[in-house]
Amino acid sequence: MKTKFKKLAMLVAFAAVLTSCSSNDKSYEKEDFLDGYLIASGFNASSTNFINSGSYEFGLEFTPLVTGKITTLKVKLPDVNSALKITIWDKAAGTPLKTETVNYATANILTVFDVEDLALIKDKQYAITFNSNDWYKRNKADSSNATYPMTVGNIKIDAYKWVSGSTQTYPTNISNNYYAGDLTFDFQQTQ
Repeated sequence: MKTKFKKLAMLVAFAAVLTSCSSNDKSYEKEDFLDGYLIASGFNASSTNFINSGSYEFGLEFTPLVTGKITTLKVKLPDVNSALKITIWDKAAGTPLKTETVNYATANILTVFDVEDLALIKDKQYAITFNSNDWYKRNKADSSNATYPMTVGNIKIDAYKWVSGSTQTYPTNISNNYYAGDLTFDFQQTQ
């Protein structure tokens, strides 16, 4: 009986060693770039609330520095919007990869929306935008331009862009002396 038990114990230990050696799974923390971007850009000095101020499609072009995925979308606005459209774009094609229409129900509160994971490829350029007539406009204290690109964790922020109108259109105008938002996401490295 002792021999069988010893053999069983050795098999279990051997299986545990094989499992730990063959497992390539790594657990990566989720990252949110927005606070780091506001600090790096200097756009955390002052902000102005705009409510019902004309519709725009606006947001940030970005490049993941590692392969990963978007797991949640996050937004904070100075007014409610029951049908806020948030889009992740393929920059090169100028086409939407994912569009989520969310109910932003409480003004001035950062709200997290769980979404189906969206895989992002290392060094591929994307954009995250939303279409709204409400936003925070953030400037530097001296109203000077920010210098792009800037890196926050595993996300490189390439540009802030906007376009006027209420239709889902890839933004073409660049502004370096302010940021309008707030829009971000949780990013999790996968390899």
